[in-house]
Amino acid sequence: MSTAASAVSPPSERVVYTVSRLNREVRLLLDQRMPVLWVEGEISNLAQPASGHWYFSLKDREAQVRCCMFRQRNVSVGFAPRAGQQVLARGRVSLYEPRGDFQLIVEHLEEAGLGRLQRELERLKAKLAAEGLFDAALKRPLPRFPRRIGVVTSPTGAAIRDILHILRRRYPPADVLIYPALVQGAAAAPSIVDALSLASARAECDVLIVARGGGSLEDLWAFNDERVVRAVRAAAIPVVAGIGHEIDFTLADFAADARAPTPSGAAELATPDRREVLQALTKTADRLRVACSRELRAYAARVASAAACLKLAHPGARLQQQAQRVDDLEQRVAGALASRLHRDGRRLSETFARLVRLSPEHRVRECRVRLAALAARLRHAAERKLAGMKHRIELAGRTLDSVSPLKTLDRGYAIVTRAADSAVITDADSVGIGEEIETRLAHGRLQARVTGKSDT
Repeated sequence: MSTAASAVSPPSERVVYTVSRLNREVRLLLDQRMPVLWVEGEISNLAQPASGHWYFSLKDREAQVRCCMFRQRNVSVGFAPRAGQQVLARGRVSLYEPRGDFQLIVEHLEEAGLGRLQRELERLKAKLAAEGLFDAALKRPLPRFPRRIGVVTSPTGAAIRDILHILRRRYPPADVLIYPALVQGAAAAPSIVDALSLASARAECDVLIVARGGGSLEDLWAFNDERVVRAVRAAAIPVVAGIGHEIDFTLADFAADARAPTPSGAAELATPDRREVLQALTKTADRLRVACSRELRAYAARVASAAACLKLAHPGARLQQQAQRVDDLEQRVAGALASRLHRDGRRLSETFARLVRLSPEHRVRECRVRLAALAARLRHAAERKLAGMKHRIELAGRTLDSVSPLKTLDRGYAIVTRAADSAVITDADSVGIGEEIETRLAHGRLQARVTGKSDT
């Protein structure tokens, strides 16, 4: 009995903890000694009360730990957690004093597999950006009319079929050369680098398309490989990246000279639309036609002006000048009509092009009807104007014909000139006996010698 009593300390020497003190000191010890750490596990027992805080457990095959993520932290999480989801949590170890529960206070939460890849992607992106691989100043312009287009992709995938279909539809003259490459898996990155190096070394193409269909971040990871990114930037040929879907971005997109949302988009970006090319050629031909007509009219006016100068000494010069003015007015009217027709035609063409771009069918039909009516009115006005001018020209011609000296000759008169200098003789005293003269009749000429003369 005395031995048992001696084994128990006196009450005055005991250090007795209350439960709350014990939990508080354990919490302080955990807060001070345990660093912020990452924990990976599967979410279970997820609770999201009205307070906005998240309470859940992280577990693996052998153990679990309770977790708490406060609202001011979980608002920045880019996904909605769910039971059974594998996540990666960063936080600090603590103790919930009222219940004595060991727990993890989570400060950051991300999906486990995707999170690691995303961190690696951001790290590599920052590194390559610091080296200047993504600078806009390094981007090369794409050729406007490529003669040969190279494609780095899988020769059996859907992407190459889409690209070939677009190229065949938009720009058939271009040849297509495929550089086969793996686009997924561990061997994809070296395969893509080899294809890019081969295309650069052979320099057979004017532009190069690097393409792959859509997929997850893991599926597209080969195009985030540092070797692939550097090979894209080092390519001797302008590179268009068409990787994944519109929402997918890879580091190869940033390094390429141009980025398209899809493989089909890359084919469209690398080639012109043959319909647009044909429209441009048509407009150029129209401008050339107008310029030629303008030059021809200018030369015609110069010829007419030179002819008018030569005819100034003619007895009918005044009438000829009037006729020339009529011709000039006719040309100006014709030029004005042609210019008006050209301007109206160009305006109609531009309106039609805008309608084609907008593509509302009912609007197109209405504009076509209006275009036909305007064209009919324009043709009718031109024909009426030309008919009036033609009538005026005919009247002027008849007036000119009525006062022509040739009509006087038809009535039996003649024009007598001196053979030596072709001067018109109006006085008998101006001709000597024996001098040769020439008489112009309505039909032909007579040569004679003066044998005598009289005053009557």
